[in-house]
Amino acid sequence: MIIIGGGQVGGYIANLLIENENDALVIENKEKALQALDKNGMKKEHILVGDGTDALLLEKAGVRRCDALVCTTGNDETNLAAAMMAKFEYDVPKVIARVNNPKNAWLFNAGMGVDVKINQADLIGHMIADEMNYQSIMTLMRLSKGEYSIVRVHVDYHSPNANKPIADIKLPANALLIAVYEDDTMIIPHGETVIRAGQYILAFADEAAVEELNRVFGAGE
Repeated sequence: MIIIGGGQVGGYIANLLIENENDALVIENKEKALQALDKNGMKKEHILVGDGTDALLLEKAGVRRCDALVCTTGNDETNLAAAMMAKFEYDVPKVIARVNNPKNAWLFNAGMGVDVKINQADLIGHMIADEMNYQSIMTLMRLSKGEYSIVRVHVDYHSPNANKPIADIKLPANALLIAVYEDDTMIIPHGETVIRAGQYILAFADEAAVEELNRVFGAGE
């Protein structure tokens, strides 16, 4: 994966990918951001210094072979320019772009080479709304035009499903449990995994299933 922009967002994504043994290359030309990447321990082989809209630099980065390109700079014009080059010049399968100014969100569409847009203001707004509607759930990311979400579910101490194995819990059909974690321990859940009060669950679900998960793992059904 190629990540254009090595600021806080791009650097975090790159480190997360690298920690999980995925290939990631960050393109950045601002000295302050480069220093931050170095300070955070990113190795030089994962950094390419230059302009992410430079065709020669993109080819050097391997844009013709990459599966996905993420535009995370703090400038919407740069993100759109890079997205259009990646999609229309190099036919990158998946192009993801960050929206900085909500007023520009309408520009980030398939016609401009963007497969998935990350509108931070919109995500934060949805999170606040969800926090008001659901006691036990926080939305981490919305996918597929907002129809599905990755959510973090807190297992309430008064939940009727606490201390039960997953196989004995009636989960909504359109929900998939991705991981269960507590403190520094994370496990991939299966039918025999016992869900305990106080744990957090990462789940993939549609809107109706999110509401149901809140009921299942909240204070009462």
